[in-house]
Amino acid sequence: MSHLTALRHARHARKAAAAMIITVAALGLTACQDTETDSSSSPSTSASASAPQSPASTAKTTQDQAQDSAKGTPSGTPKKSGMSCTNQINYAGDSRSNAEINSIGEKTGYCPEPEKGGTPSGTPKKPGMSCTNQINYAGDSRSNAEINTIGKETGYCPEPEKGGTPSGTPKKPGMSCTNQINYAGDSRSNAEINTIGEKTGYCPPVQK
Repeated sequence: MSHLTALRHARHARKAAAAMIITVAALGLTACQDTETDSSSSPSTSASASAPQSPASTAKTTQDQAQDSAKGTPSGTPKKSGMSCTNQINYAGDSRSNAEINSIGEKTGYCPEPEKGGTPSGTPKKPGMSCTNQINYAGDSRSNAEINTIGKETGYCPEPEKGGTPSGTPKKPGMSCTNQINYAGDSRSNAEINTIGEKTGYCPPVQK
């Protein structure tokens, strides 16, 4: 091989080596740039995730929790154990049936507010006197116990379901109704008739 040919091979080898060094350097620079990009974006993401909530956001969260809590709390009066809502509260004038009102109380544990605002209706109960002794409930479908319980719980004797107009004859003091009026042919016993008179102050009309 001539001296000139050897020089040419040496030049080609140097050029190839230089080209390889440039390529490796370029690849290394690209890798460093990618690493820097990842590093710069990572703290931003982390800072965003760990940044504290603003006061407005915290207040909104608290308000939402309060609203959710309020939604789950039944409204009305806590139901007393063993007593129906219609015996506990006077629902006179409420468009709902007793069964519907009492069902709400059983399911929720709270007696719903009367639909007319909860203002007791009826006659103020006299101290020490039961409603059935104060008002004539003859013909009322409710039991004396139910009527008197309403009066005791609300302080008002409910209006009789048939209008509350006393029927019969005013009872004379110290005289039983069966001695005051002739109840011959009446299907009720003397005891029942006289009890009505004692409780209401009126001797009931004769039933024939």
